Amino acid sequence: MPRTTTVDCSGCPPFRALTFDALGLIKVVEARDKQSGVPRVVERWGEPDSSNCVSAVSITHRKADPLLAVARKNGRVEVMNPVNGDLQAAMLNSNVTDVRSEENAIVGLHLFAKKNPELASRSCTLLTCTAKGDASVKSFEVTNSSSESVSLNSSTWNVCAGGNISCCKVDESEKYAVFGGKGVEVNFWDLESSTKIWNAKSPPKNSLGIFTPTWFTCATFLSKDDHRKFVAGTNNHQVRLYDISAQRRPVISFDFRETPIKAVAEDIDGYSIYVGNGSGDLASVDIRTGKLLGCFTGKCSGSIRSIVRHPELPIIASCGLDAYLRIWDIKTRQLLSAVFLKQHLMHAVFDYNFIIEENQLTNEEQANKDNVMLGEQLDALPLKRKKSESKEATLDTNDTKKKSKKTKDHKRSKEDCLGEKITRDEVRKSKSKKKSKSKLEIPDEGL
Repeated sequence: MPRTTTVDCSGCPPFRALTFDALGLIKVVEARDKQSGVPRVVERWGEPDSSNCVSAVSITHRKADPLLAVARKNGRVEVMNPVNGDLQAAMLNSNVTDVRSEENAIVGLHLFAKKNPELASRSCTLLTCTAKGDASVKSFEVTNSSSESVSLNSSTWNVCAGGNISCCKVDESEKYAVFGGKGVEVNFWDLESSTKIWNAKSPPKNSLGIFTPTWFTCATFLSKDDHRKFVAGTNNHQVRLYDISAQRRPVISFDFRETPIKAVAEDIDGYSIYVGNGSGDLASVDIRTGKLLGCFTGKCSGSIRSIVRHPELPIIASCGLDAYLRIWDIKTRQLLSAVFLKQHLMHAVFDYNFIIEENQLTNEEQANKDNVMLGEQLDALPLKRKKSESKEATLDTNDTKKKSKKTKDHKRSKEDCLGEKITRDEVRKSKSKKKSKSKLEIPDEGL
């Protein structure tokens, strides 16, 4: 049986998140109450199909014309509007043979937000990377239809000679990218020139002379301002910090629990990271020293596959194979809320532009607000006080009746006592008279 922990959920601040599952469904989860909102599923996009399993996602948080890119297991990449789910463009990654097979699915995806800003409303640029290491950067037109879009320009290269790529991450400036995987050491690439500028070196053998095989599962850049430092998680439950300006081997390396690291995410402070593994453990770590800051309260019952940090609110979201989207408080590391979404979850993203205004309330919330106001008005009516006063009056009358009855009973008891005394005196007098008569009478025999 899976291990679960019952935690009192106190609610969470207003947010909007999108989740992506193994059946290709995209579900929108929102919390609208400003005090202690309860997240709910408000929309569902797509039809369930195992061939449409989401393997990678990327979102641009532009206030004007935001875009969401979704890569599926069948090799299809869709670009849609994250606000309403409308399909903007679609393409089939066909730079290599056998792309549609599961062995060479798209594992890395990034939607560029800063390339061609003047054409942002009419075109978009995507970076894709398959499991065999075939990377490409393509620009294509936004046609607002489900038909395949025409590529404007593209560049293709291979990031590994052997092995399988399992993680890909682009930095904040969108000029550099990190790739790594099973049998592939993490390597650093310049996306503008499509050249490798740095490659990691395997750690030395341990004290027993055993060499740990290379298997990277996830990676993220430590800071938005510095592209030289990044963190990578391995299948051997290790978390490693690399600095390409210092050395080829890890600057810091430490073990976390006993299961593979499945997700890592950076914090906005530039030195804290969040780590999730295959057994559902979630913790925050100070990567400068490798010190464990603390574990998040509440055991997940499945492997964690995605961790995302909100840039403004003090919350993070995690999801995984237990089909729950969990919202955590990063200060107290307590569970704020959990939403059951029925399918295995692969990825989750926050919508940064989601804002709740006072005049933007749903019909249900408006009805609840009206009911509350009506209840307050009814409480303020004087009828309540009259009823209470009448109740007090009835109570007073009852008390007076009881008191008068008691006094009457007391008087009656006194009269009864007096009557009994009188009858006793009369009986005594009659007895004394009889005795005196009996003494005065003379018997006939004595005469």
